[in-house]
Amino acid sequence: MTSALTLPNGSHPVSSRPEAPAGSQPLPFELDHLLTLRAPGLVATRRHIHSHPELSGEEFETAALIARELSLAGLRPRMLPKGNGVICDIDGRPDGPVVALRADIDALPLTDAKDVPYRSTVDGVCHACGHDVHTTVLLGVGMLLAQLADLGELPGRVRLIFQPAEEILPCGSLEVIEAGGLEDVAQIFALHCDPNLPVGQIGLRVGPITAAADNVTVRLTGPGGHTARPHLTVDLVDALGRLVTEVPALVSRRVAASSGLLLVFGQASAGTRYNVIPSEAVAAGTLRVMDRDAWEEAPKIVAQVVRDVLAPTGATVDLEYLRGRPPVSNDARAIQVLTAATADTLGPEGIAETPQSMGGEDFSWYLEYVPGALARLGVGRSGPNLDLHRPSFDVDERCITVGVRLMVQTALRALAAVR
Repeated sequence: MTSALTLPNGSHPVSSRPEAPAGSQPLPFELDHLLTLRAPGLVATRRHIHSHPELSGEEFETAALIARELSLAGLRPRMLPKGNGVICDIDGRPDGPVVALRADIDALPLTDAKDVPYRSTVDGVCHACGHDVHTTVLLGVGMLLAQLADLGELPGRVRLIFQPAEEILPCGSLEVIEAGGLEDVAQIFALHCDPNLPVGQIGLRVGPITAAADNVTVRLTGPGGHTARPHLTVDLVDALGRLVTEVPALVSRRVAASSGLLLVFGQASAGTRYNVIPSEAVAAGTLRVMDRDAWEEAPKIVAQVVRDVLAPTGATVDLEYLRGRPPVSNDARAIQVLTAATADTLGPEGIAETPQSMGGEDFSWYLEYVPGALARLGVGRSGPNLDLHRPSFDVDERCITVGVRLMVQTALRALAAVR
């Protein structure tokens, strides 16, 4: 059966040829030349994945495409138990260490608003976070490192992790870990697209680079009634209003301001008629916090504040607090590796210090087990920046070959550093 994600035959887009900035170092064994030959095909791969996105947990065709491309490079990929993710080891010298590189492969439930030939063909689903770029970069890395392994010049093993379900809870990283994805791994690295950085810039930071992110859902119930007699029932619309306006501010007052705790409700609903007090109401949102200690205390704080605020209303409260992911905290030695690899790839001017983001990333769960680091890959286009998670999000495709070169250099430097 032909997959919907089988790459098309015919000409590839002519763009994104790798350029070597002043001060950068070439890849060994003429891999730069191979990357130049592969670049148009990588752009085509990215555009194909972009036009055929799959939601979190449903990345079966994307995983099948990844497995085929890796097999064509002479590698032996293995599917995750559900068949929607891929792990592939590139075997070098058996006495060397194991270094892992991770890409997330899922898309978001958004309608693609771009007017481009590679616009999403799936209604209500699009790659608005750059995971198509992450996937394509790691495929390119696999092709180049497979060539190096064939030459007997790979000083260890590199594990490629194509992870599903980064955008939902439970996180796909936990599936990878359960499937043995971190077995024997000494260090792990990942990239994430950053539209606020131009192509040719890599954002690096020691310590926390993202926030912790949890999901909070509060359901309120009461007997319902007539809007003419709210004193005879429980006014859930009033209770809902208190919840979404008072609780976020009070929660933030229970921790130090430096922790950056932020509770934001993104959905709230109650009732269907103007003159009927409803019997049910719900609000759902995210809690984000920069500090690990504050994250540990957050569920207890939220529960107490919600009870205190809503107790006078008489509403029955059901609080669901779903643990998401801790902050991504970059290991100092791993950042040293990425810093040197960035200088190799782009010259010293390619290194950019990046602030801690309030966004969440489930790469953090890998770092609970092994040291590693996440870098921000500059993908900014000319003109106004298009932020992540917007239906208009797109990238400057020159970022693909930058990402491939960076991750190849990172893998080689990491293998040398942990020997």
